[in-house]
Formats: sequence, C-alpha cells, structure tokens
Amino acid sequence: MTILIVSGTGTGVGKTVVTAAVTALALQRGVRVAVVKAAQTGVAPDEAGDLDDIGRLCGARQPTLVEGARFPDPLSPAAAARIAGQAPAQLAQLADRVEELHTNHQLVVVEGAGGLLVRFDEEGATIASLAARLDAEVLIVTSAGLGSLNATALTLEALAHRGLRLAGLVIGSWPAEPDLASASNVADFEMLAARPLTGALPEGAGSLSPEAFVAAAADALAPSLGGRFDPASFRASAATRVLESAPGSPSALDKAGSTGDDDFGERPPRHRFPRRG
Repeated sequence: MTILIVSGTGTGVGKTVVTAAVTALALQRGVRVAVVKAAQTGVAPDEAGDLDDIGRLCGARQPTLVEGARFPDPLSPAAAARIAGQAPAQLAQLADRVEELHTNHQLVVVEGAGGLLVRFDEEGATIASLAARLDAEVLIVTSAGLGSLNATALTLEALAHRGLRLAGLVIGSWPAEPDLASASNVADFEMLAARPLTGALPEGAGSLSPEAFVAAAADALAPSLGGRFDPASFRASAATRVLESAPGSPSALDKAGSTGDDDFGERPPRHRFPRRG
C-alpha cells in the first residue's frame, strides 16, 4: 500500500494531469485507488474542479475522489479562506482522512495546491507538512521551458531540507515542438534531481479522450509509476534538439538562410556593430 503526494514547482505546471495519469495507469492494473485534492481554489461550489477532470480522464474505471476543502478565489488556500471568510483547510484532519482511505485502497494519491510551500492556513501548514505527517513520497511536477530551472532547484532543495523523499520529477506539459530552453532543460532537470526524469506528459494530454489519455500516460510515465517512459531516449531526443538549434548547425543555418533578408538568401553577419578595441 502506498501514499503518494503530487506537488509542483508552482501553479499551472500540470499537477492534475500527472495525478490523473498516475491514477489511470494504476486503475488499469486493477489497483484500488483514492485521489484526494487537498484544497481546491478558484472554483465556485457548483463548478467542476480538478477531481472532475481526473474522473473524466480515468474513464470507465473510477477512483474514489475526495476533496479536502474548496474556496472560490484563485489564491493560495490560506489566502482564499481568509478572503472568503471561511475556515482554512485542516491538514491534520485531512491526514487522518488519507490514512483512513489507505486502509482500504492500495494507492492514495494526494494532489496539492500550487507549489510545495504554499500555505494552507495562517499557521503555515503546507503540502510538505502533510507529506511529513504521512511519511509519503513526493512526486514533483515542473514546467518545461524558460524559467523552470530555478523553481525546480528551489523545490527540490526545500524537499531535501525537510527530509522528504522524492518519488520523481515529471514534466507536466512537454511541447510538441520544444524550443531550445525546453530541450536544454532536460539535462539540467536530471542533474538537479540526481536521477533520470520520471516522465513527461505531452502538451494537451488533459483534452484527450479517456482511452487516448491512458495510452499517452503509459508512454509518458516511467515504470515506477506504471508506464514505459524511457528517460534515456527522451534525453537523447532533447539533446538532438539542442544541437539542431545551436548556432552554426545545418538546421540553424537553413533557418537563417531562409529569412528573406536579401534576394540571394545570404546569412546576415554575426556582428552587426564594430567591436570595441
């Protein structure tokens, strides 16, 4: 039996899609799964939330779905509760509920809100606090592109500083045409995590049909999460992309030669201004 916390480097990085992917693959194996959303913010009481998206993507085989708290404003759980005049999310009570679910489910996946250190109450409880209370491994979801490395480094450092166990690092939305920053970041992500990537969900995976989503999840998550993702092949593909984007590569020169700067397709000079002596 396992409890897995899914957190991220920030909001909008793909935690819900990754949570759905882990859940869907486990359900396909016949595992009894419960999914807990620690706190849902930015959603009105009668609106669909993250758990509804997870249920939709899982298709016919459904997990047990539990929402810890809900607040209407798109803020941190602590701030959203304060603005709404509601009691904050109670992570101690949520921990008890997770442990209860763990008695009759083989896997309990807990999705956080925002990043690892986002506050859930005025006393400073975070999803990291919940992971420590439950002695659960934490799966970190990151974005792919420019600006991702610092947030990833800080999140992993905070995790290690608290003695929490890393279940892996997953890219929540890998673009169909990765730019130089995204491709270059792959090697740095693995260096920061001190291990191969645990997966990379394709961009737009959350809009797929349940059948297509399960297939995509199997390709996008590592065997430790029930899939067949090959980090070595992914790393090699990213490295090739970096080489193709580097100045002086045939691909880059072709692009430069087709810019239409002159009638002869000549490449513009590398230095447009005289160097200082």
